[in-house]
Amino acid sequence: MAKKAKKQQAGGTPATVSLGTAGVDHAIHSYDHDPSHPSYGEEAAQAMGVSPERVFKTLVADVDGTLTVAVVPVAGSLDLKALAAAVGGKRAAMADPALAERTTGYVRGGISPLGQRRRLPTVLDESARAHATICVSAGRRGLEVELSPDDLARLTNAVLAPIGRA
Repeated sequence: MAKKAKKQQAGGTPATVSLGTAGVDHAIHSYDHDPSHPSYGEEAAQAMGVSPERVFKTLVADVDGTLTVAVVPVAGSLDLKALAAAVGGKRAAMADPALAERTTGYVRGGISPLGQRRRLPTVLDESARAHATICVSAGRRGLEVELSPDDLARLTNAVLAPIGRA
């Protein structure tokens, strides 16, 4: 992977800018987003030719009244009960999409765990550790960033826990 320059590039997203500022090794992958595709994550995996187990989706949930980010493989789904337990909560439900967009500064299908408007507690599915690199949204539909799971966890202060279901 090539290290990105620390300068903000024209058309950069808050996620890509934060990676450049942090000086983290990463690669940016872009593809033409098809608005009719039923799954943003599966579309990304197919477009990049990457296994769906290495492409992670960013979901925003409400855990006991606190918005919380869950990063899980697109090949599965989020276990809300496990997410709540990972952050010491009792109950989790998916957040209102409009609230998730306002809070993160990103649109649905392009929410990145990086460079959010307001930093939220983040949980990364522990399956990420099985891969040298994973892909997450870079802040807009059709744009993914590939980086090490350790770097993602460090940059987002993420807890690693088994929150994904196959």
